[in-house]
Amino acid sequence: MLSIDIMRGLTLLLMLFVNDLNMRVAPAWLGHMPADHDGMGLADWVFPGFLFIVGMAIPFAISGRIKKGEPVSKVLLHIAIRTLSLLVIGVLMLNTGRVNPETTGMHKDLWSLLMYFSVFLVWNDYPSGGGKLLFMVLRGAGVAILLFLAIIFRSGPADDPGWMITGWWGILGLIGWGYLAASLIYLVTRNSITGTAIAVMVFLTVNILDASGLLSFLDPARPALGIIIQGNVPLIVLTGMLAGVIIRKMKESGNERILTILITLGFLSLAIGFILRNWFLISKIQATPSWGMICSGISFMVFAVIYWLADVKGMTGWAAIVRPAGRYSLTTYLAPDILYHAIWMSAFPVLIYKQSSEPLVVIIGSIAWALLMAGLTALLAKINIKLKL
Repeated sequence: MLSIDIMRGLTLLLMLFVNDLNMRVAPAWLGHMPADHDGMGLADWVFPGFLFIVGMAIPFAISGRIKKGEPVSKVLLHIAIRTLSLLVIGVLMLNTGRVNPETTGMHKDLWSLLMYFSVFLVWNDYPSGGGKLLFMVLRGAGVAILLFLAIIFRSGPADDPGWMITGWWGILGLIGWGYLAASLIYLVTRNSITGTAIAVMVFLTVNILDASGLLSFLDPARPALGIIIQGNVPLIVLTGMLAGVIIRKMKESGNERILTILITLGFLSLAIGFILRNWFLISKIQATPSWGMICSGISFMVFAVIYWLADVKGMTGWAAIVRPAGRYSLTTYLAPDILYHAIWMSAFPVLIYKQSSEPLVVIIGSIAWALLMAGLTALLAKINIKLKL
């Protein structure tokens, strides 16, 4: 569906934009709110907006595999590999800021550059046909470099060197856990609207219980399964999956009925979120259920508008700039980090707009950066550099 690619691309461009902003100068409403603040800025919706689209794509992707005749065992293997890949890349990214150059024996930006370069070698979607041996060698080289970087990694001084942590798993790790939970649930519920809605309510309940401190008895399992126990990320992904199942199941009922249901679910999610606000802050950092439901409500509404424009009215020209970013989402997300670390290591003043004290200059500069990264993604795809999990 064009609308899924468009919304995925839109959320990615917004993610690049807010991540690039100098929030010491830019208006506070564009960034993240503090953990104890009851409210949200633009940046507090962007990531859950992407999680929502991750969930929307699951029914189409998995049902497509099953329709092609893939056995459930092979689908499960694909889900496991994709989840593990997201967790590995997410943890590697999370630890880039923890490199101690002295004990690691390598400049932290060089470590990060080699890490991202290796990720592209390992997970690039190489063209089919000739060159299979070369592509295997490139993947092998990428794996070898990643292992080397992991072995030499140190985060502390010589007397307490430390190593990598999983922490909060990084953005891609969070996506991995949400994708895993929702994909397994889809294999059970398939295109059942009722079954998917029950799964949404189950994880909303889990999120509420955890935010209330009632799941502390599960603390021993949190280092590995904390994101699932918290419930918030799976909840948001599942709300997106519910939208995807509705579109698949009700396509014969017509677009007007689908749009009515999506908008109704948007208002319902917003209402639940604001009701929960009586007990829980609207806080991204705390991953509260009120924040999760409000974000899902916004996502239902935004997607309904894009679906009406793109899939109902056929108006897609306006989205030409975001569609490559949506189609090659992982490339769009990771490629800018390569440029960041290269710029930081060279100390060449490329991102001069970040030094401005004028909010408008900072905002325009970050918009230009996000658009350039979308163009870079399209260019890389033309030369067969595009990541795929």
